[in-house]
Amino acid sequence: MTPIPAVLAVVIRDGKALLVQRANPPDAGLWGFPGGKIERGEALMAAAERELREETGILATARHVLEVLDALDTAPDGSLRHHFILIAVLCHWQAGEPLASDDALDARWIRLDQMESSLPLSRDVLRIAQLAVRGAD
Repeated sequence: MTPIPAVLAVVIRDGKALLVQRANPPDAGLWGFPGGKIERGEALMAAAERELREETGILATARHVLEVLDALDTAPDGSLRHHFILIAVLCHWQAGEPLASDDALDARWIRLDQMESSLPLSRDVLRIAQLAVRGAD
């Protein structure tokens, strides 16, 4: 199975991270960064900006890569269904307020100190948000 490249658009504004509640597997129902598959011929930064706009209506400028993660989606029998390479891109907010659309159930700004206690998060979300706060300077 060939790994699937995808982006995560990481936006920090006023000490809060923009998160979406996923509608589809893997991680359906969990909260994480807006994102999705990179389209054929699409540049990495353009993919982050597009996915962010499609899922939340937020306009932002992609700045740089924060982290690269493997996301392995396994079936109950342990077999591999999908292998995603997730590229977390720091994006600078330009305009808009979050409105869930596309494959997101909900979208909102969440304070980092409230993330773990208030929402069921996808793996590595808090760690990447903390990296983003440091990288946003």
